[in-house]
Amino acid sequence: MSKRALLEVIALGPQDAVAAQAGGADRLELVTDMAADGLTPPRATFAAIRAAVDIPLRVMLRAADGFAAGDVAALCEEAAALRAEGAEEFVLGFLTPDGRPDLDAVAALTEVIDGCRWTFHRAVDRAADRDALRRELSAAAGAAGLDTYLTAGAAQGVDEGLTTLLAEQARTAAGEQGYAPRILVGGGLGLGHLPALRAAGLDAFHIGSAARPAGWSAPVDAVAVREWRQALDQPVAQRA
Repeated sequence: MSKRALLEVIALGPQDAVAAQAGGADRLELVTDMAADGLTPPRATFAAIRAAVDIPLRVMLRAADGFAAGDVAALCEEAAALRAEGAEEFVLGFLTPDGRPDLDAVAALTEVIDGCRWTFHRAVDRAADRDALRRELSAAAGAAGLDTYLTAGAAQGVDEGLTTLLAEQARTAAGEQGYAPRILVGGGLGLGHLPALRAAGLDAFHIGSAARPAGWSAPVDAVAVREWRQALDQPVAQRA
């Protein structure tokens, strides 16, 4: 029997969170300011969402659009405040100007979050060398909590990255170094991508705009989330 696929939905506030959980989301990614592609939410927003739902929350640690870490000390302060509020899971990931993982920034933040589980977000899709990034991170300080890569397989989205996603899932299944973290597919993900991804063994999916048919100015739609939940709960066709 196949295990239930994980569905993660972006939430900006309590209304989003309640609708996402009602629609069947397993986990939320908490962010603010989607005009900047998702930044660290205020501590009060986290507290309000935590009070509204009882599913896991992964909180973004990111100060500005792009993949440069910026003021790491300030981010560490925000991370510490969120930990004090009760946050237990996080999303982070930074690149150096030459496209390598910013290991110093990662180490500083993972020291603050102190063993919490975390996702390396779509910075991997902008890396100079995806495989090298994974291998460097697997040996880096703070890597013990890294259990997920959020990726579309390509900067342009899943349409362009599908082949890469399937290849990386095969390496994950084979237990290759750097490929132990789960692949969470997100970024231009559509329902039409699911059959190929599920048949390959991918079992974690991330949606943002797909949960908001009326756009980012409107809240999460529980009906839209339920459509994804039902699609993911369909029996998986095995690859030939």
